[in-house]
Amino acid sequence: MEENLEQKEEPKLEEIKPKMQERKKEKRIFFILLTIIIISSLFGFLAGVLSIDVFYSNLKGDLKKLNANSLGTTGGSSAYTSQTSQEEAVINAVNQTSPAVVSVIISKNLPVLEQYWQEIGPFQIPSYRQNGTKLQEVGGGSGFIISSDGMILTNKHVAADDTAEYTVLTNDGKRYPATVLARDPVQDLAILKIQGSNFPVVKLGDSTNLQIGQTVITIGNALGEFRNTVSEGVISGLGRQITAGTGSGTSVENLYDVIQTDAAINPGNSGGPLLNLKGEVIGINTAMASGAENISFAIPINQAKKDIDQIKSSGKIVYPFLGVCSTSINQQVQQDLNLPVSDGALIKSGTGCSAAISPGSPAEKAGLKEGDIILEINGEKITASNPLGNIVQKYNPGDKITLKILREGKEQTIEVILGQRTE
Repeated sequence: MEENLEQKEEPKLEEIKPKMQERKKEKRIFFILLTIIIISSLFGFLAGVLSIDVFYSNLKGDLKKLNANSLGTTGGSSAYTSQTSQEEAVINAVNQTSPAVVSVIISKNLPVLEQYWQEIGPFQIPSYRQNGTKLQEVGGGSGFIISSDGMILTNKHVAADDTAEYTVLTNDGKRYPATVLARDPVQDLAILKIQGSNFPVVKLGDSTNLQIGQTVITIGNALGEFRNTVSEGVISGLGRQITAGTGSGTSVENLYDVIQTDAAINPGNSGGPLLNLKGEVIGINTAMASGAENISFAIPINQAKKDIDQIKSSGKIVYPFLGVCSTSINQQVQQDLNLPVSDGALIKSGTGCSAAISPGSPAEKAGLKEGDIILEINGEKITASNPLGNIVQKYNPGDKITLKILREGKEQTIEVILGQRTE
């Protein structure tokens, strides 16, 4: 039986060669793509490692800084570092000024009472009799040293009693007997003196361009017990006019152009400094509003500079003296008194004045009369906010000033040579 076998045809070489070349090309592309993927992955891995290293380096540095700030310094010190620039300024101002802030202790010889039993019939009742006197502390205030030889500025009401003895307690705990050099006849200011040299002194600032909202610092002998107590606040108002008095009502005076602050001022703070953030004295703490919270007042330091200069040059405080009793005119006063102007100072007798024109005064010598209205002094207008007394105080005894007045509806000018007013 014959088998029919089918013979397979062998592929020809010219048909195989193109296929082999195509396969080689595919392999080459595959290896190129694989190489690109491997290199890209390697670079990506290296970039990630570097990024993590940079991140952790920065984090480590930030943590180190945070730790240093929390501790105050590196090395684990417990020293305090302020967290804000304002806080740092307050701390620096206090450190700079505190050594020159003092407590003023007021003492008087008071009767010493002893108890004894008095017999009245069959009964014995306790009675008291005086057994001599003893120097006792009766009050306290504050002040600050303004010269290295021991001159101290304080309030007049702190050093008002001629029968009292005054002791100054410095911030380092030393005590010095103090004498009263002078009391300002117009403002609530006085200057004391202690013996010694090389005392720390405050830096006096300028109270001309103060701003409402400006940060201020007070230092003083709060309640007469806590010396060099610090409080902070802002300037709440400027150019205030107040009537201040002691708690007993024995001394009352009008204060003009004072600074209002919400920084805490307590009894005993009187006479202490009001500071700016540079540590400069811009005011003298003088009064607080009773029955209110955070309403206190300070005398601008520029009002005290004249006193300081006069004490240093002549040993006394003097003021120019005109010799009139006057009422500041505003719209209400104009209506009430039927006056022709709404500004100026009306010469008239009133509370605290025995006469409208003081006998023998410069005003009398110049021919001023009751009923005259002083409108200007040397061209400066007199208003309710810029009263006659404030303008006169800018001059010195012996100065010649020109007044513009209104008399019987007619304006005229009068020249006056100012006299001298002392304590």
